[in-house]
Amino acid sequence: MKKTRLLLPAALLAGSVAFGQVADSVIVKSIVKEATENSQLKNLAHELLDGIGPRLVGTPQMKQANDWAVAKYTSWGIAARNEKWGEWRGWERGVSHIDMVYPRVKTIEGMQLAWSPSTNGKTVTGETIILADVADSTAFQQWLPNVKGKFVMISMNQPTGRPDYNWEEFGTKESVEKMKKERAADQQAWASRMRKTGLNAKNLALALEKAGAAGVVTSNWSNGFGVNKIFGANTTKIPTIDIALEDYGMLFRLTESSIKPKISVRTDSKELGLVPTFNTLAEIKGTEKPNEYVMLSAHFDSWDGGTGATDNGTGTLVMMEAMRILKKIYPNPKRTILVGHWGSEEQGLNGSRAFVEDHPEIVANLQALFNQDNGTGRVVNLGGQGFLHSYEYLTRWLSKVPADIRTQIETRFPGSPGAGGSDFASFVAAGAPGFSISSTSWSYGNYTWHTNRDTYDKIVFDDVRSNAILAAILVYMACEDPKKISTEKSVLPPNPRTGEPGRWPAKTSPTRKGGVN
Repeated sequence: MKKTRLLLPAALLAGSVAFGQVADSVIVKSIVKEATENSQLKNLAHELLDGIGPRLVGTPQMKQANDWAVAKYTSWGIAARNEKWGEWRGWERGVSHIDMVYPRVKTIEGMQLAWSPSTNGKTVTGETIILADVADSTAFQQWLPNVKGKFVMISMNQPTGRPDYNWEEFGTKESVEKMKKERAADQQAWASRMRKTGLNAKNLALALEKAGAAGVVTSNWSNGFGVNKIFGANTTKIPTIDIALEDYGMLFRLTESSIKPKISVRTDSKELGLVPTFNTLAEIKGTEKPNEYVMLSAHFDSWDGGTGATDNGTGTLVMMEAMRILKKIYPNPKRTILVGHWGSEEQGLNGSRAFVEDHPEIVANLQALFNQDNGTGRVVNLGGQGFLHSYEYLTRWLSKVPADIRTQIETRFPGSPGAGGSDFASFVAAGAPGFSISSTSWSYGNYTWHTNRDTYDKIVFDDVRSNAILAAILVYMACEDPKKISTEKSVLPPNPRTGEPGRWPAKTSPTRKGGVN
Protein backbone atom coordinates (compact mmCIF):
# COMPACT_ATOMS: atom_id res chain seq x y z
CA MET A 1 0.00 0.00 0.00
CA LYS A 2 1.32 3.40 -0.94
CA LYS A 3 1.97 5.65 2.02
CA THR A 4 0.86 9.25 1.97
CA ARG A 5 2.02 12.10 4.13
CA LEU A 6 -0.52 14.35 5.77
CA LEU A 7 0.15 17.98 4.91
CA LEU A 8 -0.87 20.40 7.66
CA PRO A 9 -1.83 23.98 6.90
CA ALA A 10 0.96 26.48 7.56
CA ALA A 11 -1.13 28.25 10.16
CA LEU A 12 -1.65 25.01 12.07
CA LEU A 13 2.06 24.20 11.89
CA ALA A 14 2.91 27.65 13.19
CA GLY A 15 0.42 27.20 15.98
CA SER A 16 2.00 23.86 16.90
CA VAL A 17 5.46 25.44 17.06
CA ALA A 18 4.12 28.30 19.15
CA PHE A 19 2.43 25.86 21.50
CA GLY A 20 5.71 23.96 21.90
CA GLN A 21 7.55 27.14 22.70
CA VAL A 22 4.98 28.05 25.35
CA ALA A 23 5.22 24.56 26.86
CA ASP A 24 9.02 24.82 26.95
CA SER A 25 8.80 28.19 28.67
CA VAL A 26 6.42 26.85 31.32
CA ILE A 27 8.62 23.82 32.05
CA VAL A 28 11.82 25.87 32.18
CA LYS A 29 10.26 28.42 34.54
CA SER A 30 8.99 25.61 36.74
CA ILE A 31 12.45 24.00 36.85
CA VAL A 32 14.05 27.29 37.89
CA LYS A 33 11.36 27.93 40.49
CA GLU A 34 11.69 24.46 42.06
CA ALA A 35 15.50 24.63 42.10
CA THR A 36 15.44 28.09 43.66
CA GLU A 37 12.61 27.86 46.16
CA ASN A 38 12.84 24.21 47.20
CA SER A 39 16.52 23.33 46.82
CA GLN A 40 17.56 20.10 48.51
CA LEU A 41 21.27 20.61 47.79
CA LYS A 42 22.42 21.51 51.30
CA ASN A 43 20.51 18.64 52.88
CA LEU A 44 21.89 16.18 50.34
CA ALA A 45 25.43 17.51 50.79
CA HIS A 46 25.22 17.26 54.57
CA GLU A 47 23.92 13.69 54.51
CA LEU A 48 26.42 12.49 51.92
CA LEU A 49 29.58 14.40 52.82
CA ASP A 50 29.29 14.92 56.58
CA GLY A 51 27.30 11.80 57.38
CA ILE A 52 28.77 9.17 55.06
CA GLY A 53 32.01 10.92 54.17
CA PRO A 54 34.58 9.96 51.52
CA ARG A 55 33.77 7.17 49.09
CA LEU A 56 36.96 5.29 48.27
CA VAL A 57 36.23 2.28 46.08
CA GLY A 58 36.21 -0.91 48.17
CA THR A 59 35.32 0.80 51.44
CA PRO A 60 32.13 0.37 53.51
CA GLN A 61 31.46 4.10 53.00
CA MET A 62 31.22 3.58 49.23
CA LYS A 63 28.57 0.89 49.65
CA GLN A 64 26.80 3.01 52.26
CA ALA A 65 26.64 5.86 49.73
CA ASN A 66 25.27 3.52 47.04
CA ASP A 67 22.47 2.40 49.38
CA TRP A 68 21.78 5.97 50.53
CA ALA A 69 21.32 7.15 46.94
CA VAL A 70 18.92 4.31 46.13
CA ALA A 71 16.87 5.13 49.24
CA LYS A 72 16.85 8.84 48.38
CA TYR A 73 15.68 8.25 44.82
CA THR A 74 13.02 5.83 46.05
CA SER A 75 11.71 8.48 48.45
CA TRP A 76 11.24 10.78 45.43
CA GLY A 77 9.30 8.12 43.53
CA ILE A 78 12.19 7.35 41.17
CA ALA A 79 13.13 3.74 40.45
CA ALA A 80 16.76 3.09 41.45
CA ARG A 81 19.11 0.18 41.91
CA ASN A 82 22.72 -0.74 42.57
CA GLU A 83 24.30 -2.70 39.74
CA LYS A 84 27.41 -4.76 40.42
CA TRP A 85 30.18 -4.30 37.90
CA GLY A 86 33.22 -5.83 39.62
CA GLU A 87 35.22 -6.42 42.81
CA TRP A 88 37.87 -4.39 44.61
CA ARG A 89 40.27 -4.73 47.50
CA GLY A 90 38.18 -3.96 50.56
CA TRP A 91 39.73 -1.56 53.04
CA GLU A 92 38.50 0.68 55.83
CA ARG A 93 40.36 3.69 57.18
CA GLY A 94 40.93 3.84 60.93
CA VAL A 95 42.53 6.37 63.24
CA SER A 96 45.91 7.76 62.16
CA HIS A 97 48.05 9.20 64.92
CA ILE A 98 51.52 10.57 64.28
CA ASP A 99 53.74 12.26 66.88
CA MET A 100 57.29 13.52 66.96
CA VAL A 101 58.72 12.22 70.26
CA TYR A 102 62.33 13.44 69.92
CA PRO A 103 63.94 15.98 70.19
CA ARG A 104 60.63 17.30 71.58
CA VAL A 105 57.03 16.21 71.63
CA LYS A 106 54.73 17.45 68.91
CA THR A 107 51.63 15.98 67.31
CA ILE A 108 52.21 15.81 63.56
CA GLU A 109 49.59 16.74 60.96
CA GLY A 110 49.27 13.79 58.62
CA MET A 111 47.37 10.64 57.73
CA GLN A 112 47.91 7.21 56.25
CA LEU A 113 47.41 6.84 52.52
CA ALA A 114 44.52 4.86 51.06
CA TRP A 115 45.00 1.08 51.31
CA SER A 116 47.98 1.55 53.63
CA PRO A 117 48.68 -1.42 55.89
CA SER A 118 47.91 -0.91 59.56
CA THR A 119 50.31 -1.12 62.49
CA ASN A 120 48.16 -3.94 63.90
CA GLY A 121 47.01 -2.10 66.99
CA LYS A 122 50.50 -1.04 68.00
CA THR A 123 52.35 2.26 68.03
CA VAL A 124 55.58 2.01 66.04
CA THR A 125 58.44 4.35 66.99
CA GLY A 126 61.55 4.97 64.97
CA GLU A 127 64.04 7.51 63.66
CA THR A 128 63.47 9.28 60.39
CA ILE A 129 65.90 8.86 57.53
CA ILE A 130 65.99 10.68 54.19
CA LEU A 131 66.21 8.72 50.96
CA ALA A 132 69.90 8.79 50.12
CA ASP A 133 71.36 10.57 47.11
CA VAL A 134 73.53 7.79 45.71
CA ALA A 135 75.60 7.37 42.57
CA ASP A 136 73.50 4.66 40.94
CA SER A 137 71.21 1.67 41.56
CA THR A 138 74.09 -0.49 42.78
CA ALA A 139 75.01 2.10 45.40
CA PHE A 140 71.34 2.34 46.37
CA GLN A 141 71.19 -1.40 47.04
CA GLN A 142 74.28 -1.06 49.23
CA TRP A 143 72.61 1.79 51.17
CA LEU A 144 69.29 0.00 51.71
CA PRO A 145 70.22 -1.77 55.00
CA ASN A 146 70.36 1.68 56.64
CA VAL A 147 66.56 1.93 56.59
CA LYS A 148 65.94 -0.97 58.96
CA GLY A 149 63.64 0.12 61.80
CA LYS A 150 63.38 3.68 60.45
CA PHE A 151 60.75 5.83 58.74
CA VAL A 152 62.03 6.70 55.28
CA MET A 153 61.26 10.15 53.90
CA ILE A 154 60.89 9.92 50.11
CA SER A 155 59.49 13.37 49.17
CA MET A 156 61.43 16.52 48.41
CA ASN A 157 61.53 19.16 51.12
CA GLN A 158 59.69 22.18 49.70
CA PRO A 159 61.72 25.41 49.91
CA THR A 160 58.55 27.41 50.62
CA GLY A 161 55.15 26.69 52.06
CA ARG A 162 53.65 29.77 50.44
CA PRO A 163 51.77 29.31 47.16
CA ASP A 164 52.98 31.25 44.15
CA TYR A 165 50.10 33.71 44.22
CA ASN A 166 51.15 34.77 47.74
CA TRP A 167 54.73 35.35 46.62
CA GLU A 168 53.59 37.28 43.57
CA GLU A 169 51.32 39.52 45.66
CA PHE A 170 53.89 40.49 48.30
CA GLY A 171 57.36 39.54 47.05
CA THR A 172 59.76 41.60 45.05
CA LYS A 173 60.30 40.54 41.47
CA GLU A 174 63.84 39.50 42.37
CA SER A 175 62.82 37.35 45.35
CA VAL A 176 60.03 35.62 43.39
CA GLU A 177 62.38 34.77 40.54
CA LYS A 178 65.03 33.56 43.00
CA MET A 179 62.52 31.32 44.81
CA LYS A 180 61.27 29.78 41.57
CA LYS A 181 64.80 29.17 40.33
CA GLU A 182 65.82 27.50 43.58
CA ARG A 183 62.68 25.36 43.64
CA ALA A 184 63.21 24.24 40.06
CA ALA A 185 66.77 23.23 40.94
CA ASP A 186 65.56 21.32 44.00
CA GLN A 187 62.93 19.52 41.93
CA GLN A 188 65.45 18.54 39.31
CA ALA A 189 67.89 17.29 41.94
CA TRP A 190 65.22 15.26 43.73
CA ALA A 191 63.99 13.70 40.49
CA SER A 192 67.60 12.69 39.77
CA ARG A 193 67.89 11.21 43.28
CA MET A 194 64.77 9.11 42.66
CA ARG A 195 65.95 7.96 39.22
CA LYS A 196 69.30 6.81 40.54
CA THR A 197 67.58 4.25 42.78
CA GLY A 198 66.72 2.43 39.55
CA LEU A 199 63.17 1.89 40.84
CA ASN A 200 59.76 3.33 40.11
CA ALA A 201 57.56 4.59 42.96
CA LYS A 202 55.89 1.24 43.63
CA ASN A 203 59.07 -0.82 43.54
CA LEU A 204 60.89 1.72 45.71
CA ALA A 205 58.27 1.36 48.44
CA LEU A 206 58.47 -2.42 48.23
CA ALA A 207 62.27 -2.34 48.38
CA LEU A 208 62.19 -0.18 51.53
CA GLU A 209 59.62 -2.53 53.04
CA LYS A 210 61.73 -5.60 52.24
CA ALA A 211 64.78 -3.92 53.79
CA GLY A 212 62.96 -3.62 57.12
CA ALA A 213 61.84 0.01 57.14
CA ALA A 214 59.33 0.90 59.84
CA GLY A 215 57.28 2.91 57.35
CA VAL A 216 57.34 5.20 54.34
CA VAL A 217 56.78 8.95 54.73
CA THR A 218 55.65 11.26 51.94
CA SER A 219 54.51 14.86 51.62
CA ASN A 220 52.53 15.42 48.42
CA TRP A 221 52.05 19.18 48.69
CA SER A 222 49.31 20.66 46.51
CA ASN A 223 50.81 24.15 46.11
CA GLY A 224 48.47 25.91 48.51
CA PHE A 225 48.23 26.75 52.20
CA GLY A 226 47.48 23.60 54.20
CA VAL A 227 46.79 21.22 51.33
CA ASN A 228 48.28 17.85 50.46
CA LYS A 229 47.03 15.34 47.94
CA ILE A 230 46.15 11.95 49.42
CA PHE A 231 46.40 9.00 47.06
CA GLY A 232 47.17 5.31 47.61
CA ALA A 233 49.97 3.43 49.33
CA ASN A 234 52.37 1.10 47.52
CA THR A 235 53.48 -0.83 50.61
CA THR A 236 51.95 -4.18 51.56
CA LYS A 237 53.14 -4.69 55.17
CA ILE A 238 54.34 -1.36 56.61
CA PRO A 239 52.37 1.89 56.83
CA THR A 240 52.70 4.71 54.33
CA ILE A 241 51.85 8.11 55.77
CA ASP A 242 51.58 11.55 54.24
CA ILE A 243 52.69 14.50 56.40
CA ALA A 244 51.73 18.14 55.91
CA LEU A 245 54.40 20.35 54.33
CA GLU A 246 55.08 22.30 57.53
CA ASP A 247 55.74 19.25 59.71
CA TYR A 248 57.47 17.32 56.95
CA GLY A 249 59.87 20.22 56.41
CA MET A 250 60.65 20.38 60.11
CA LEU A 251 61.40 16.65 60.27
CA PHE A 252 63.44 16.82 57.08
CA ARG A 253 65.62 19.67 58.38
CA LEU A 254 66.12 17.96 61.77
CA THR A 255 67.08 14.74 60.03
CA GLU A 256 69.40 16.54 57.63
CA SER A 257 71.21 18.22 60.53
CA SER A 258 71.85 14.84 62.24
CA ILE A 259 69.55 15.48 65.23
CA LYS A 260 67.92 12.09 64.50
CA PRO A 261 64.29 12.92 65.26
CA LYS A 262 61.95 10.08 66.17
CA ILE A 263 58.28 9.71 65.34
CA SER A 264 55.61 7.40 66.70
CA VAL A 265 52.96 6.14 64.27
CA ARG A 266 49.72 4.25 64.76
CA THR A 267 47.44 3.44 61.82
CA ASP A 268 44.35 1.35 62.51
CA SER A 269 42.99 0.47 59.06
CA LYS A 270 41.26 -2.84 58.29
CA GLU A 271 41.64 -5.18 55.34
CA LEU A 272 38.25 -6.53 54.22
CA GLY A 273 39.16 -8.91 51.39
CA LEU A 274 37.59 -8.59 47.94
CA VAL A 275 34.26 -6.75 48.06
CA PRO A 276 31.66 -6.17 45.32
CA THR A 277 31.58 -2.77 43.63
CA PHE A 278 28.53 -1.05 42.21
CA ASN A 279 27.16 1.70 40.02
CA THR A 280 23.99 3.37 41.29
CA LEU A 281 21.42 3.87 38.53
CA ALA A 282 18.07 5.65 38.62
CA GLU A 283 15.41 5.91 35.92
CA ILE A 284 12.35 7.90 34.88
CA LYS A 285 10.72 5.81 32.14
CA GLY A 286 9.93 7.42 28.81
CA THR A 287 6.36 7.49 27.53
CA GLU A 288 6.75 7.82 23.75
CA LYS A 289 10.27 6.54 23.07
CA PRO A 290 11.14 4.46 26.15
CA ASN A 291 14.01 2.72 24.36
CA GLU A 292 15.83 5.97 23.65
CA TYR A 293 17.80 7.46 26.52
CA VAL A 294 18.97 10.78 27.91
CA MET A 295 21.52 10.40 30.68
CA LEU A 296 22.90 12.37 33.59
CA SER A 297 26.32 11.26 34.78
CA ALA A 298 28.73 11.83 37.68
CA HIS A 299 31.18 9.59 39.46
CA PHE A 300 30.23 8.67 43.00
CA ASP A 301 33.59 7.51 44.33
CA SER A 302 36.35 9.74 45.67
CA TRP A 303 39.75 9.67 47.23
CA ASP A 304 39.55 9.92 50.99
CA GLY A 305 41.88 12.69 52.13
CA GLY A 306 38.82 14.91 52.70
CA THR A 307 35.20 13.96 52.08
CA GLY A 308 35.19 14.15 48.29
CA ALA A 309 33.06 17.30 48.30
CA THR A 310 34.07 18.85 44.97
CA ASP A 311 35.43 15.64 43.44
CA ASN A 312 32.84 14.56 42.87
CA GLY A 313 30.26 15.23 45.56
CA THR A 314 29.13 18.37 43.75
CA GLY A 315 28.65 16.54 40.44
CA THR A 316 26.66 13.90 42.30
CA LEU A 317 24.50 16.56 43.95
CA VAL A 318 23.84 18.28 40.60
CA MET A 319 22.58 15.06 39.05
CA MET A 320 20.48 14.00 42.03
CA GLU A 321 18.86 17.42 42.32
CA ALA A 322 18.21 17.52 38.56
CA MET A 323 16.53 14.12 38.74
CA ARG A 324 14.41 15.18 41.70
CA ILE A 325 13.29 18.33 39.89
CA LEU A 326 12.55 16.48 36.64
CA LYS A 327 10.47 13.86 38.43
CA LYS A 328 8.38 16.64 39.99
CA ILE A 329 8.11 19.00 36.99
CA TYR A 330 8.41 16.60 34.03
CA PRO A 331 7.29 13.18 35.32
CA ASN A 332 6.35 11.73 31.90
CA PRO A 333 9.31 12.37 29.61
CA LYS A 334 9.16 11.33 25.96
CA ARG A 335 12.47 9.48 26.26
CA THR A 336 13.75 7.51 29.25
CA ILE A 337 15.90 9.54 31.63
CA LEU A 338 18.75 7.65 33.30
CA VAL A 339 21.32 8.80 35.81
CA GLY A 340 24.57 6.95 36.41
CA HIS A 341 26.57 7.40 39.62
CA TRP A 342 29.77 5.60 38.72
CA GLY A 343 32.19 3.67 40.89
CA SER A 344 35.99 3.71 40.63
CA GLU A 345 36.30 6.63 38.25
CA GLU A 346 39.44 7.59 40.15
CA GLN A 347 41.18 4.35 39.19
CA GLY A 348 40.41 4.61 35.47
CA LEU A 349 36.72 5.26 34.69
CA ASN A 350 35.99 1.66 35.64
CA GLY A 351 32.33 1.95 36.58
CA SER A 352 31.29 3.84 33.45
CA ARG A 353 33.43 1.68 31.20
CA ALA A 354 31.71 -1.37 32.68
CA PHE A 355 28.30 0.18 32.03
CA VAL A 356 29.19 0.88 28.40
CA GLU A 357 30.41 -2.70 28.02
CA ASP A 358 27.38 -4.23 29.78
CA HIS A 359 24.64 -2.10 28.20
CA PRO A 360 25.27 -1.78 24.45
CA GLU A 361 21.53 -1.40 23.85
CA ILE A 362 21.47 1.83 25.90
CA VAL A 363 24.69 3.18 24.42
CA ALA A 364 23.38 2.55 20.89
CA ASN A 365 20.17 4.45 21.63
CA LEU A 366 21.65 7.34 23.60
CA GLN A 367 20.26 10.75 22.69
CA ALA A 368 22.79 12.54 24.91
CA LEU A 369 24.70 12.21 28.18
CA PHE A 370 25.72 15.14 30.36
CA ASN A 371 28.55 14.61 32.85
CA GLN A 372 29.90 16.99 35.51
CA ASP A 373 33.13 16.35 37.36
CA ASN A 374 35.48 19.23 37.98
CA GLY A 375 34.46 21.03 41.09
CA THR A 376 31.87 23.25 42.63
CA GLY A 377 31.93 26.09 40.10
CA ARG A 378 29.24 27.15 37.65
CA VAL A 379 29.48 25.55 34.21
CA VAL A 380 31.53 27.65 31.80
CA ASN A 381 32.49 25.20 29.04
CA LEU A 382 30.61 22.81 26.77
CA GLY A 383 32.22 21.21 23.74
CA GLY A 384 30.84 19.02 20.99
CA GLN A 385 33.29 16.15 21.66
CA GLY A 386 34.01 15.77 17.95
CA PHE A 387 30.43 15.04 16.87
CA LEU A 388 29.99 16.80 13.55
CA HIS A 389 26.46 18.13 14.07
CA SER A 390 26.70 18.87 17.79
CA TYR A 391 26.40 22.60 17.14
CA GLU A 392 22.89 22.19 15.74
CA TYR A 393 21.29 20.36 18.64
CA LEU A 394 23.35 21.56 21.64
CA THR A 395 22.89 25.19 20.63
CA ARG A 396 19.16 24.62 20.22
CA TRP A 397 18.86 23.00 23.64
CA LEU A 398 21.00 25.68 25.29
CA SER A 399 18.79 28.40 23.84
CA LYS A 400 16.11 27.52 26.41
CA VAL A 401 18.48 27.92 29.36
CA PRO A 402 18.07 31.22 31.27
CA ALA A 403 20.41 33.90 29.96
CA ASP A 404 22.22 34.39 33.27
CA ILE A 405 23.36 30.75 33.07
CA ARG A 406 23.70 30.37 29.30
CA THR A 407 25.79 33.45 28.57
CA GLN A 408 28.57 32.28 30.89
CA ILE A 409 29.08 29.08 28.89
CA GLU A 410 31.76 29.03 26.21
CA THR A 411 31.01 26.47 23.50
CA ARG A 412 33.33 24.74 21.02
CA PHE A 413 31.94 22.87 18.01
CA PRO A 414 32.50 20.26 16.92
CA GLY A 415 35.42 20.14 19.35
CA SER A 416 37.63 17.13 19.93
CA PRO A 417 36.65 13.81 21.49
CA GLY A 418 37.76 13.43 25.10
CA ALA A 419 40.01 10.43 25.58
CA GLY A 420 39.83 10.43 29.38
CA GLY A 421 39.51 12.73 32.33
CA SER A 422 36.02 11.73 33.35
CA ASP A 423 33.18 9.33 32.61
CA PHE A 424 31.75 11.04 29.53
CA ALA A 425 34.86 9.73 27.74
CA SER A 426 33.73 6.12 28.25
CA PHE A 427 30.68 6.88 26.11
CA VAL A 428 32.51 9.00 23.53
CA ALA A 429 34.94 6.14 22.93
CA ALA A 430 31.93 3.95 22.05
CA GLY A 431 30.73 6.59 19.57
CA ALA A 432 27.92 7.74 21.85
CA PRO A 433 27.18 11.46 22.45
CA GLY A 434 28.61 12.08 25.91
CA PHE A 435 29.27 15.69 26.88
CA SER A 436 31.20 17.28 29.72
CA ILE A 437 29.59 20.30 31.35
CA SER A 438 32.77 21.77 32.73
CA SER A 439 33.01 24.21 35.63
CA THR A 440 35.01 27.28 36.53
CA SER A 441 37.96 26.65 38.82
CA TRP A 442 37.45 28.00 42.37
CA SER A 443 41.13 26.91 42.85
CA TYR A 444 40.06 23.32 42.25
CA GLY A 445 43.44 22.02 41.08
CA ASN A 446 45.36 23.24 44.13
CA TYR A 447 42.89 23.30 46.97
CA THR A 448 40.30 20.57 46.58
CA TRP A 449 41.18 18.13 43.79
CA HIS A 450 42.18 14.93 45.65
CA THR A 451 43.25 16.86 48.75
CA ASN A 452 42.77 16.71 52.50
CA ARG A 453 40.71 19.92 52.26
CA ASP A 454 38.02 18.70 49.86
CA THR A 455 35.15 19.17 52.29
CA TYR A 456 31.58 20.50 52.56
CA ASP A 457 32.65 24.06 53.38
CA LYS A 458 34.27 24.42 49.92
CA ILE A 459 30.94 24.03 48.10
CA VAL A 460 29.56 27.15 46.40
CA PHE A 461 25.87 26.27 46.51
CA ASP A 462 24.73 29.10 44.21
CA ASP A 463 26.91 27.67 41.45
CA VAL A 464 25.82 24.08 42.13
CA ARG A 465 22.17 25.14 41.98
CA SER A 466 22.83 26.87 38.65
CA ASN A 467 24.35 23.63 37.34
CA ALA A 468 21.36 21.57 38.48
CA ILE A 469 19.05 23.96 36.59
CA LEU A 470 21.24 23.68 33.49
CA ALA A 471 21.36 19.88 33.66
CA ALA A 472 17.60 19.56 34.15
CA ILE A 473 16.81 21.87 31.20
CA LEU A 474 19.28 20.14 28.88
CA VAL A 475 17.74 16.78 29.74
CA TYR A 476 14.22 18.12 29.18
CA MET A 477 15.16 19.56 25.79
CA ALA A 478 16.96 16.38 24.70
CA CYS A 479 13.93 14.31 25.71
CA GLU A 480 11.50 16.55 23.84
CA ASP A 481 13.55 16.86 20.65
CA PRO A 482 11.48 15.26 17.87
CA LYS A 483 14.63 14.01 16.15
CA LYS A 484 17.16 11.41 17.17
CA ILE A 485 20.42 13.35 17.05
CA SER A 486 23.19 12.60 14.61
CA THR A 487 26.29 10.88 15.99
CA GLU A 488 28.32 11.40 12.83
CA LYS A 489 31.94 12.02 13.75
CA SER A 490 34.02 14.90 12.43
CA VAL A 491 37.30 14.32 10.61
CA LEU A 492 39.95 14.87 13.23
CA PRO A 493 43.01 17.01 12.46
CA PRO A 494 46.41 15.32 12.15
CA ASN A 495 48.45 14.70 15.27
CA PRO A 496 50.77 17.74 15.48
CA ARG A 497 53.62 15.63 16.89
CA THR A 498 53.51 12.72 14.45
CA GLY A 499 51.63 14.13 11.46
CA GLU A 500 49.46 11.00 11.45
CA PRO A 501 45.70 11.33 10.88
CA GLY A 502 43.69 12.04 14.02
CA ARG A 503 42.02 8.99 15.52
CA TRP A 504 38.90 8.61 17.61
CA PRO A 505 39.64 7.38 21.16
CA ALA A 506 39.63 3.61 21.49
CA LYS A 507 37.06 1.87 23.65
CA THR A 508 38.73 0.50 26.79
CA SER A 509 37.60 -2.36 29.02
CA PRO A 510 37.32 -1.71 32.75
CA THR A 511 39.38 -3.24 35.52
CA ARG A 512 36.80 -5.51 37.15
CA LYS A 513 39.01 -6.88 39.91
CA GLY A 514 41.09 -4.09 41.39
CA GLY A 515 43.57 -3.39 44.14
CA VAL A 516 45.04 -6.89 44.03
CA ASN A 517 48.27 -8.21 42.55
